[in-house]
Amino acid sequence: MELPKPIVEKWRHKSGDIFIVRDDLLVGGTKRRLFTEYIKQFPNDEEFVYASPRQGYGQLALSLACGVLGKSAVVFVPKGKRHQLTEDAEKYGAKIVEVPMGFLSNLNHKAQKYCEENNSHLVPFGGDSPIIIKAMANLCKDIKVVPSEIWTVISSGVINRGLQKGFPDVKCYGVMIGHQTTQEEKGRATLFKSKYKFEQNCKKSELPPFPSSLTYDSKCWSFIQEHAKPNSLFWNVGK
Repeated sequence: MELPKPIVEKWRHKSGDIFIVRDDLLVGGTKRRLFTEYIKQFPNDEEFVYASPRQGYGQLALSLACGVLGKSAVVFVPKGKRHQLTEDAEKYGAKIVEVPMGFLSNLNHKAQKYCEENNSHLVPFGGDSPIIIKAMANLCKDIKVVPSEIWTVISSGVINRGLQKGFPDVKCYGVMIGHQTTQEEKGRATLFKSKYKFEQNCKKSELPPFPSSLTYDSKCWSFIQEHAKPNSLFWNVGK
């Protein structure tokens, strides 16, 4: 089943119109698109494993992608109160493994060990793979817009680096959430730093006027309001 192409809407901004990619309208968002393309490249692998932060979108994306492609999904998450994304990932078929002391390095260690013992495929954190960056660049062909500049949040930097590849002559900006983004992760993006920690929700007064992840994409909106030029593009990864 082919996924629908990304929907691009034009929104009025104080300095002029800007373009919004509304992947909040697709269950699983942009990462569902990317994980689907990644899994297709490994047709002989039957089980795909991912280590996810509590609020990570990759867990839902993997579950949906595996379900459509007839594969099994296993998601390692921190033990404790579940995020709705984890509940949804389980609803769509993922096996959830809850890990005590669920900091990311421990999650990755447990997931790697599981893969070694079960001959499963470990999906890189954040989907940080040339396959996924190429898939993101290819999505740029579907949106039929050449923006003046590009805005995303940035953590592992996969979405932004894919857009850099898809629009090689367009200035890119990233709003850092979570860890300090490295030079390799940011590519050629110019960075701003969010005042919020990764796990913190964006305040209601700072939210965009459309569904956007409270711990992720929405943290970009205040920077867009202040700094973006007319005809900028904001890629809203999910809700």
